[in-house]
Amino acid sequence: MSIELLSLLLVGVVTGVAAGVLGIGGGLLMVPALMVGGLTILQATATSLVGVVLSATSGSLRNWRTGDLNPTASLGLALGGIPLAQVGAWLGSQLPGAVLAFCFAVLQLAVIYLMGLRRQLAKQKSEAVSSQNNFHVKTVGIGGLAGLLSGLFGVGGGAVMVPLQMLLLQSPIKLAVRTSLGAIVLIAISGLVRHGIQGNVLWLQGVCLGVGGILGAQLGTRVLPKLPERWVNLLFRLLLLAIAGYTIAKGLEAMPE
Repeated sequence: MSIELLSLLLVGVVTGVAAGVLGIGGGLLMVPALMVGGLTILQATATSLVGVVLSATSGSLRNWRTGDLNPTASLGLALGGIPLAQVGAWLGSQLPGAVLAFCFAVLQLAVIYLMGLRRQLAKQKSEAVSSQNNFHVKTVGIGGLAGLLSGLFGVGGGAVMVPLQMLLLQSPIKLAVRTSLGAIVLIAISGLVRHGIQGNVLWLQGVCLGVGGILGAQLGTRVLPKLPERWVNLLFRLLLLAIAGYTIAKGLEAMPE
């Protein structure tokens, strides 16, 4: 195995640990890592989805075996996400690389805010319960937004789905994390198929990321109880801030002179 593939395997492990500890997908870290390796942002977002699919599938299978996965709730999110992941993947192929890079940086900054929102919501007790019709509409809408972001940026969408489920559906945080992880499997597959048809995916690199992500996620879920949440969240936010700065720099490089 080449040094490049071994490096991607290691990146997958690191992102998998982060996913297991923080309950989000690894795409936010995989995409910049692939860009450092020389891929264009379009190739990086497309290839990242291979790793996202494998990691999310591994985690969801574990949740299913332990009886912690609600397939109906995950399918509700995926119902909105699957078609819009196709739209996001198509849109990503139409946008200039500089614009895509700047938008990805904005997403990373938004995730920093949403992580803080998630912590606040986790401390609150659920009160009002939505009507059944509104529940379905909101579920599909949340999944649709996550699907658009997944296809466009090569992320799973969990960083968006978890806090929105807690805010709009009054879901407990653990239920929201597991439900979004199950939905990510189908949503990311949808975006991956579209990117694959368009020839944007580097499959070998993506599989290396995915295998590393599976191993890292298993480690991360075991390490999580031993880590102080406050420091974990702070370090991850600082990492996202640094990566957003790097992504903006790459966007500036890609701008026509």
